[in-house]
Amino acid sequence: MPSSLSTQVDTHIARTALFLLFALVLSACTTVPDGINPVSPFDIDRYLGKWYEIARLDHSFERGLTDVSANYRPKPDGSVEVVNRGYDIKKGAWREAVGRAIFIGERTRGSLKVSFFGPFYGGYHVAELDRQHYRWALVVGPNRDYVWILSRDKVLAPDIRQQLVTKAKQLGLDTERLIWVEHTRDDIAASAKAP
Repeated sequence: MPSSLSTQVDTHIARTALFLLFALVLSACTTVPDGINPVSPFDIDRYLGKWYEIARLDHSFERGLTDVSANYRPKPDGSVEVVNRGYDIKKGAWREAVGRAIFIGERTRGSLKVSFFGPFYGGYHVAELDRQHYRWALVVGPNRDYVWILSRDKVLAPDIRQQLVTKAKQLGLDTERLIWVEHTRDDIAASAKAP
């Protein structure tokens, strides 16, 4: 085989392998972690609106934030706009990130993928939910390093909090590392934007 043809074949193989690896990494970020069963039936219309972050595992994009909330709004294309806001204590200012969520599979299953960074999506799986009133939820990300306890209120009743921590432990989540989020500030800018 001539060397230029050999180089072209090698380059093609390398590109194909890189593409497949990239595709595998992206799909791994949106698959449901083993042992996590997203809530079903799930009603996105009831899930929309504002949620307060009660607890989370530490990760770089929320590090140092208090008063964190997420607001979910329907988009005309069937996706969901996600607006996360939190107060950065070091900077003395509110930070906001706007993303897009789309369902992974059926819309009646609480399993979505969310992107805040262009084409890169991460899993968002509702593992436990107040199915009667949609007042609280336990969410697991693309793996067990991403966990959130959410509530419609800034404070979660102690019995519900314990119920969610117990469920998280049963799912193999590291509840000892949970950060309990303070909510002491009013987010006037977010209130002004609310529909």
